[in-house]
Amino acid sequence: MLHGIHPILTGELLLHLDAMGHSDAVVIADAHFPAHRLGSRVVDLPMLSTPQVLAAIRTVIPLDDAPGLDLMTSADGEVLGVQHELIAAAGATSGDVRFVDRFSYYEVAASAYLIVRTGETRKYGNALLRKGVVGHDNARAAE
Repeated sequence: MLHGIHPILTGELLLHLDAMGHSDAVVIADAHFPAHRLGSRVVDLPMLSTPQVLAAIRTVIPLDDAPGLDLMTSADGEVLGVQHELIAAAGATSGDVRFVDRFSYYEVAASAYLIVRTGETRKYGNALLRKGVVGHDNARAAE
C-alpha cells in the first residue's frame, strides 16, 4: 500500500498512467463502451462510476491545455447530468472541454494510450483526458 495515493488507483492503473507522456490520452469509459475492441491497453474497474475514476486519476494526472477533456456528444446535443459530473470531476472549465460526436469519439479513443472501463451505466458517461506536463513541487528548490 502507498501513502497519499487514491485507493481507486490500482497498481496496474498507476503503471499505465506513469508510462503516459505529455498529451497522451486516457479514456474513462462507461460499461457500454467498446473498450476491448478499440484499445490495446484496457483496465477494468467494474464497480465504479466514470466520475469516481476520473476524479481519482486527476489526483495524479494534470489536465493538458485546452481541450484537455473530450466528452461524447449526446444524441440530442444536451449536456447530461453524468457529463456535468465528469467536467466537475476533471476540475475542468467549459474552455477545457470539447464535445465530439459518437463515431468521431470512437476514432479519437482508438488512439488513446489507455482505456479504463468502469461500471458506469448512464449513457454518454465517457471522458477522454489528455495528460498535461507533470511538474515537481520541489524542482526549483533543487536548482
